[in-house]
Amino acid sequence: MASPKLSVIIPVHNESANIAPLCERLLPVLNRITPDWEVIFVDDGSRDDTLDLIRGVSRAEPRIGAVSFSRNFGKEIAIAAGLDHARGDAVVIMDADLQHPPEMIEAFVERWQQGFLMVYGQRTDRSDETRTKRGFAQVFYKLFARFGEIPLPEGAGDFRLIDRKGVDALRTLGEKARFSKGLYAWIGFKATGVPFVVEERRFGTTKWSFRKLFRFAFDGIAAFSTVPLRIWTYIGFLISFLAIATAIFFTVRTLLFGTDLPGFPSLIVSVMFFSGIQLMSLGIVGEYVGRIFAEVKRRPLYVVAERVGGAAEVSSDIVPDNYRMRRV
Repeated sequence: MASPKLSVIIPVHNESANIAPLCERLLPVLNRITPDWEVIFVDDGSRDDTLDLIRGVSRAEPRIGAVSFSRNFGKEIAIAAGLDHARGDAVVIMDADLQHPPEMIEAFVERWQQGFLMVYGQRTDRSDETRTKRGFAQVFYKLFARFGEIPLPEGAGDFRLIDRKGVDALRTLGEKARFSKGLYAWIGFKATGVPFVVEERRFGTTKWSFRKLFRFAFDGIAAFSTVPLRIWTYIGFLISFLAIATAIFFTVRTLLFGTDLPGFPSLIVSVMFFSGIQLMSLGIVGEYVGRIFAEVKRRPLYVVAERVGGAAEVSSDIVPDNYRMRRV
């Protein structure tokens, strides 16, 4: 099969209600752009009939295919699998819940034809989110900009178009603790943003709880910075300085005024405080050690249970060494 010009990767997890509405809006857009396109759904261990609906759509339109995981591996891994299977000259990544308007793909392609190798959707409004979520998002981006290896474009997410050169570069990155937003920026290439407004989710509920978002944010910081490790070094020096200063203070006080009855509550508070500091620092070190452990095991990023349609064949135009370790 000849290489299609445009590939669209759509990670899905229990999105059965959104498959038909998405295809109704997406396919006319792709047909207006080019007849050479493919859509690859990556089923991330759905427990509903998402995959059955995709099979039905694929029978009616052979340019639609799917890769189904053996279990839930997470959205970041699903994106990596989609990049492995996409064969287009340009690859679009988008969500299935229609919060990413399919009509924006035309604007992405226009920017791509102008010479940009990375075109990302840049959301202009976060009024649909709670004040707490917006606040934590602002804190995360400020921390990443301050301590991360590379800056992240404000408002940019996974909704984007990536040229084949960028796709090939991303496929060489076999790390397991993936933070795709950071990887997009890390590979570089000429990039530009296209403003868009996130639409309301029509069916289903978001899969991103506050706990998952917090974990995802920490993964992003840990994957692109060693500052969390260095912070505890600084805290250790500070506590040591305070301890020496306190010892000098009590020594001088004892020499001048004599001893007094030591306070038991203050002793307990001090022990608990420093114990907490030690446990927190060990926890941060453990997070990094855990990531090292996950990498050295060299397990595959994902396991494919089923492929649907010809559009889900593995791309073989570039097969780096680390990719060989995770092909299935």
